[in-house]
Amino acid sequence: MKLSIVTVAYNAEATIADAVKSVVNQNRDGFELEYIIVDGASTDDTLKAIEPFRSEISRVISEPDHGLYDAMNKGILAATGDFIGILNADDAYEDNGVLKDVAQTLAESSTDALYGDLNYVDGNNPDKVIRRWRSGSMHSKSFLRGWMPPHPTFFLSRKLYIEHGLYSLELRSAADYELMLRMLQKHHTTISYLPRVLVKMATGGMSNVSWSNRLRANREDRLAWRMNQLKPLPWTLLLKPLRKLTQWL
Repeated sequence: MKLSIVTVAYNAEATIADAVKSVVNQNRDGFELEYIIVDGASTDDTLKAIEPFRSEISRVISEPDHGLYDAMNKGILAATGDFIGILNADDAYEDNGVLKDVAQTLAESSTDALYGDLNYVDGNNPDKVIRRWRSGSMHSKSFLRGWMPPHPTFFLSRKLYIEHGLYSLELRSAADYELMLRMLQKHHTTISYLPRVLVKMATGGMSNVSWSNRLRANREDRLAWRMNQLKPLPWTLLLKPLRKLTQWL
């Protein structure tokens, strides 16, 4: 099995080295690793920061793009692995056994996708956990009840990107939600839950930075359902942000 990991970056000089180290230091027993970095023509020293790891990186794409999801799409199109995972430049894998466990679970389950758990950590102290996202198993009505898997832990078969499309550039902050909704709720992709922390994510994701961003994300969530000719329940998109409250417990 071959796993492709895509890291997207723009002016990520301060964080990208930790993200890259968490990938290149993975135990690779039982699978082949392809690592692709997509840089949006950074104006800082992002490219210089990854230079010590250059021999471990399969491909670096550095050119202007149309935002985060456009960069993700470039990485996916460049990938050649059986499964693709996205790791942002300010995130990191929890430990060096994450991808081995991912590959083993995918091989044993014969599913087309996988997700796990995620810890939100202090951006200045990645050992300090702020919130814990414990995903739980998915069932047929999970999305209707406001559930979604943590996107940084989501691995998807490359063939399904080819069959069902990439990230929508119509959405500014909810394209990850729309893609997972499309794959899992609309196309009923088979999926495995790996009940362990896969990713450490720095607090302050795009859709959570401010109330205005949260409101925009809610509008985009509604659009994601319409784009896929799916109908949420009246309370579906109210439950989605409320589910985050349990992450502090």
